This record gives sequence, structure tokens and C-alpha cells, in this order.
Amino acid sequence: MNDSIAMTGVATACRSCGASDLVPFLSLGRMPLVDAFVREEDRAEPDPRFPLGVALCPSCSLVQILETVPPETLFVENYHYFSSFSDALLDHARRNVESLIASRGLGAESLVIELASNDGYLLQFFRDRGIPVLGIDPSPGPAEAAIAKGIPTLREFFGVELAWRLRREGRRADVIIANNVLAHVPDLNGFVAGIGILLADDGVAAIEAPYLKDLIDRCEFDTIYHEHHSYFSVTALSALFRRHGLSLNRLEHHPIHGGSLRIFVERRENTSPIVREYLAREEADGLARPAYYRDFAARVASVRDDLLRLLRGIRARGGRIAAYGAAAKGSVLLNYAGIGTDLIEFVADRNIHKQWRYMPGVRIPIRAPEEILREMPAYVLLLAWNFKDEILRQQAAYRERGGRFIVPIPRPEII
Repeated sequence: MNDSIAMTGVATACRSCGASDLVPFLSLGRMPLVDAFVREEDRAEPDPRFPLGVALCPSCSLVQILETVPPETLFVENYHYFSSFSDALLDHARRNVESLIASRGLGAESLVIELASNDGYLLQFFRDRGIPVLGIDPSPGPAEAAIAKGIPTLREFFGVELAWRLRREGRRADVIIANNVLAHVPDLNGFVAGIGILLADDGVAAIEAPYLKDLIDRCEFDTIYHEHHSYFSVTALSALFRRHGLSLNRLEHHPIHGGSLRIFVERRENTSPIVREYLAREEADGLARPAYYRDFAARVASVRDDLLRLLRGIRARGGRIAAYGAAAKGSVLLNYAGIGTDLIEFVADRNIHKQWRYMPGVRIPIRAPEEILREMPAYVLLLAWNFKDEILRQQAAYRERGGRFIVPIPRPEII
């Protein structure tokens, strides 16, 4: 890969409503692609870097990045995320499936379609209950892993064209699942229009996305990267789906990924009190007004400075530091703060597809989690803080031997 990768340029209109009055409020500088993990033989090659700025659309409340990297580059050439490596995510998926089966009365005559189905981590729970499924995912590695598990999977990007093709084949979904994918879509309106085409008349789309208010209030800036084109409030989501004849009728708030919404979208309008409550609260808090985001950049810089001060102090005293979680958010944090091998010796991760590669930009080596107990660094920086409880349980032996974790978000703290 090189710097000649095509870019669509800086956005001048909102991805959702098309308004041209975007208000920038944060720049993280020029950032490498966060999932472009570097092979040993490519270490001498510089990483392509792209501007990463964020803006608010006051017209529809959508927060969005201003530059677009082609989806083929992000999700075909450089995607190594496999959902099944997280026990917490698997449990979250299983409970979601059980709830949908019970509430929708799903059975052998139903069809569940998941958009961005990854390695089949969620659809396997439907399949095991005898419910027909179809996965759609463009990423070669995860899609092939799903197929190997017996999950029918189309290796394609989802949109209007694919939705019409499936509908012509007689496949309309009783349930469409789209978890942590809406943010990844540059063409929001085409994606949502596709959902409307594919959804059965009495079907439901169950969609999860990180909640914008949690991101801002908890200073979760490391969830901003080129794969995430958009950041959603309930206000922005409601307007987006209404534009395509769909209604956001119910929602749930879940703690996963630092705070996420699970919304339920249907053709008929039957808006629940909790949706009206969220809409009213967002209006009162001013999520559509630039003032709500005014101090965010300063808070982000403060987290960076505090973390660097802490890490440099540990190293000055002779303490060794590793990190856990070769996650996209980890790439953002390390590159934004300029944290390299002078401070962090290695990053541990369970994903075997990332091990023995290097973190993009900062070139910190990625190793298996067993390396932490073997090397016994004094501290481990928890890059994948969204799975804190799971990782702390996995690393109980390290902690029993005196090891300490540093959690960087929302403020750096040692636990």
C-alpha cells in the first residue's frame, strides 16, 4: 500500500441529510489505517497516513469524519478483526439472539440476515436453534472463517443493489441484524435504503452502534478512526431511518464498547416512550448544537498529556510497560499520543491473525497474551479498555504476582 490510495476528499456535505453547514470540532492529525498491521518484511516501509478530523452537522445531529478512505482499502485489504476472540462479545451476541428468538417467535420458517456478519460469531447461535441465516461481509478472512463454520456468507458490500438481488431471489428477512457496521458505511442512505428493501413487511432491523453521547461525555476519542465514518445520537438515527420510510420504535442502552445503542427499526411507526425520552434529553442537552462539543478537543489533549506523563514517569523509574489489545482504538491512542517502543515493549492480543505483526504507525510488536506473564512488566496499558473486565479476569495470574493495569479512558488510572 502507498500514498497513492484514492481518497474521496474532504466532505463538504453531511453524509446523512446533505446539509453543507458542517462544524469541525476535533482533529487527531494524520493517522495510519488502524487495522493495517505491519508484517515483519514491511517494517521499513512508511505507513500511509490520512487526515482525521471530526465535524457536527447541526441540521440532523450526525457527527462524522471529514475524510473518506475507500471501503475496499479498509475492509478488504486491511481487516483483521475476528469477533469470536472476545468471550464478552460472544456472550453479548448469544443473549441478543435469545431475546430476538423469544420476542419475534423465530423458527425454521424464518430468515435472519446479518450485515457485517464477521466470522459468524452471532449467526451461529441462530443456526444452532435451527433458524435459517445468511451472513453478508466483504472481509476475506472473517467471511471465510464463517463459511468454515457452516454459516452461509456472501462476501460482498451491502447496499441497494445487493438488497434488490436478494429480494428478487425471494429472500426477505424477518430479522436484519447490523451490529457495529452503520458507523463503517460511507453511503449511509444507500445502506439504510437497502435495509428497507430487504426487510419483510412485518420484520425488524436490530442495529447496534456506539452512542455518541457516551463517546463525548466519557472522552472516548480513541473510537474515532477512518473505519468509523459516523457517530450516532438517537436524534440522528431517527432522522436517517425516517428518510427511508422506517421508524426507530424501540431502543436499549448497553455498556459494551464504552456505551452502545441497540435500536429496533420497523416499517410501521410505534415509537416507544424510551425513544421519546432519549430524543427529548438529547434536545435538552444540545447534541445538535456546536457548544456541546466545544471543549472536547481540549479534554482529548488533556488525556493524552496525562497518559504520557504517567508512562514517562514509570519508565524514568526503571519500570517496564507492555500493553494489551491490538485494537483499532489502541492504534488511535498510541499514534495520537506518539507512544512507541521507547515506552511500550510489546502489545499482547489473543487474535492470532495479529500476533507477530506490528502496530501501525508506532511499530510496537504484537505478541500472544502469555508473553505478559512470561515477561512480567510492571504495568500493562489496557488499550482494549472496552473489554476491561474480561481481560482482567484472563490476566488474574499477572495481577496476583503484582502486575498493574493502566486504564487510559476516560482519564488515565492505575488499577
